[in-house]
Amino acid sequence: MAKDLHLKELKDFPTSVTNSVESPCFLVNEGILRSNMETLSYVKKKTGAKILLALKAFAMHSTFPTISRYLDGVCASGPMEARLGYEKFGKEVCTAAPAYSDKDMEEVIRYSNVIIFNSISQWKKYRKRIAASGKRISVGLRVNPGHSEVETDLYNPSISGSRLGIMPEELEGEDLAGVEGIHFHTLCEQNADVLVRVLKSFERLYGEYLKNVKWVDFGGGHHITRPDYDVELLIKTINGFKRRYGVQVYLEPGEAIALNSGILVSTVLDVVHNKMDIAILDTSAEAHMPDVLAMPYRPNIIGAGRPKELKYTYRLGGLTCLAGDVIGDYSFSSRLNAGDRLVFLDMAHYTMVKTTMFNGVRHPSIALYDPRRRGKKVRTIRRFGYKDYVERLS
Repeated sequence: MAKDLHLKELKDFPTSVTNSVESPCFLVNEGILRSNMETLSYVKKKTGAKILLALKAFAMHSTFPTISRYLDGVCASGPMEARLGYEKFGKEVCTAAPAYSDKDMEEVIRYSNVIIFNSISQWKKYRKRIAASGKRISVGLRVNPGHSEVETDLYNPSISGSRLGIMPEELEGEDLAGVEGIHFHTLCEQNADVLVRVLKSFERLYGEYLKNVKWVDFGGGHHITRPDYDVELLIKTINGFKRRYGVQVYLEPGEAIALNSGILVSTVLDVVHNKMDIAILDTSAEAHMPDVLAMPYRPNIIGAGRPKELKYTYRLGGLTCLAGDVIGDYSFSSRLNAGDRLVFLDMAHYTMVKTTMFNGVRHPSIALYDPRRRGKKVRTIRRFGYKDYVERLS
């Protein structure tokens, strides 16, 4: 049996459900979200760590009533995400950005409980303004932990020459009074063993500062809800760190929140031939799945195998004018025809937040599927049209 057939997802997203939504459509399974939340809740219970939803990865706010029952708040990457967390999530808002403008800082102060700075100069520039705001805001600094095992440079915050994170020599001799926390982020889709090695480097470089802070934020990239993730090692690691330094630990998973919870339903519009069979879809790698081209990676499709693994192989092409708008080559047990539906897996995290309206290609609708819901189990949350496209332009 082809290893990319993904028969489990046929249960999570039955054909009766995927055929019921318009195409293209992002469809999120609220049952899987709840399952992911239960795993994260277990980590919270065993460690006392606070876990925040990283909005940069998943910002489908119609799901926030479910997620907010389990998590402590959100982490934002700027004023708009901070406002979204403040207005829609209703719990703690932690904002961290590479830099802030004066206008940014005005809004970030309004909506945030925690503000993290990426440089000493920015902290010095805005610390008096934060103090004068009258709000109880905890301030932290982002540091570079000096160790990373991310193989793709595009997603490696600790690569040589990175703009992200204060280096240890920059802290030497600085009066850090008023700084209550330290933040680092250097993981990407990784297991707890990588965190163990990152912490070893982090403690070696910044251990002298940890006795003077109240919290340490381990950032994101922890793939906690992945089936092979070593949850017990994570718990042991967090508890050991807390015993050594007596601080509150934060985690900011993004992917782990929505992992395996969302799909992209698409339709074959046409099949053409140019030395091979090519299926043109009503979706797009460039506009709707940009990491397919940027990373790159090959998304899985229910019922599809690798090229030539099954009887019929097709190149799947997108709907934009970009020559390279190609999702990849896949094989199927039967021929593809116009009108056939294809279901791309694991499309909730990062994919939804990175979409564009390039070329004016129809943006996928957004729908929510709750297998526990009585009556109609699928709700279309949002449709997009010309007004959305034209209002993004001047």
